[in-house]
Amino acid sequence: MVTVEAPSVQADEGTHTAFFYGTLMVPDVFYTVCYNQSDVPPEIKALHTFTPAILHGYCRRRVRGADYPGITPDKDHKVFGMYASGLTKANMSKLDHFEGGQYIRRTVEVKLLDKVGDVKGEGNVEGETRRAEVYVFNPYHEEDLEDREWDLEEFRREKMRKWTRAGYAFDGCDPNDPAKVEAAV
Repeated sequence: MVTVEAPSVQADEGTHTAFFYGTLMVPDVFYTVCYNQSDVPPEIKALHTFTPAILHGYCRRRVRGADYPGITPDKDHKVFGMYASGLTKANMSKLDHFEGGQYIRRTVEVKLLDKVGDVKGEGNVEGETRRAEVYVFNPYHEEDLEDREWDLEEFRREKMRKWTRAGYAFDGCDPNDPAKVEAAV
């Protein structure tokens, strides 16, 4: 797969949008990654929105030995996550370094949820379609994915506390190996 640098999907106001399906679904983790603290001032919180959404055509799986998941294309599946808006160019740069070379940033279309159903998605009511950036697991690393779904509630119970400590999110990240960015089609 050839990847090249390309601009992120931008909303009308010049900010970026993304679809988060793992640890970043929790705003405190996003704030820790992008602002080095989970408890950001209200002015920072007001810049960002997090809206439940569905990404069709992908499957989420646990990354072997890690606290986070990866997604891969799969026409028979869909992934629940958060559509995040108000992301700055600096936020996107930090996210690229946080995700690293295991991921490729790609433009996708997600469906915002007007109503969130149960854990299995029963009762979801899909609404508007929006374009967003998403970090897809790099096909060269797919052997690192387990055959089971990643569990957000398990992450919240057992792992989130350490992920919201200043500096933790970048432990082990290689600053010279950010996520690749696919050219928009």
